[in-house]
Amino acid sequence: MEPLRFATYPSTHLHLPLRKDILHRAVIFEGDATRQGTASTKHRSEVHGSSKKIRPQKGSGSARLGDKKSPMLVGGGRAHGPHPRDFSTKLPRKIYDLAWRTALSYRYRKGELIIVQKCRDGDLEGWDFEEVMNVNGWGRADGRSLIVTRDRLPGLIERMTEKPRAGREKEGVGRHGKVVAEDDVDVKDLLTMGRVVIEKRALDSLLREHESDIVKEVARATYS
Repeated sequence: MEPLRFATYPSTHLHLPLRKDILHRAVIFEGDATRQGTASTKHRSEVHGSSKKIRPQKGSGSARLGDKKSPMLVGGGRAHGPHPRDFSTKLPRKIYDLAWRTALSYRYRKGELIIVQKCRDGDLEGWDFEEVMNVNGWGRADGRSLIVTRDRLPGLIERMTEKPRAGREKEGVGRHGKVVAEDDVDVKDLLTMGRVVIEKRALDSLLREHESDIVKEVARATYS
């Protein structure tokens, strides 16, 4: 695949050194934010039922028991069970932005960041996506590909999520990778698959959005 044109980006955007510690912090931060934290159990005080003592404290020859809501009994409450909570953690914005550009730089140095002008959407019935992915070396045999677009492209997303159908010899096109819009991609997505195929507009937008840690030169007064 031959390049059609060349684009220049600052070294602070696509030529950063690999920082595994920062990438790890960003992936953990994103994973914590996706946890629902909805697991819930009832404590003995929340279980419906009488609080009357089951049997006398002494004289029965059996172990002492309180009410029927005791965690030791079937149908009772649960001791130290989970309750709804927020699992999200905090990460400074500058660290997260640096992780974004570090992930893109890592892909660029390995030759796994492919910039395309624009992805096609609309009527794609005549396209043989199997051939497109295999000829360009983007398919499953080469590690699958993440395709990032500037806008959400329903037609392209539908074709790339295609599953095998009954009676078809070929597997679905979705096994070769996935398509995500710029707003839905995160650091973990950039590191998971074999390569990143991204629209130039999407790349420029992501780099502009994630550059808060870059110290820009302050304009100074000039004297004559």
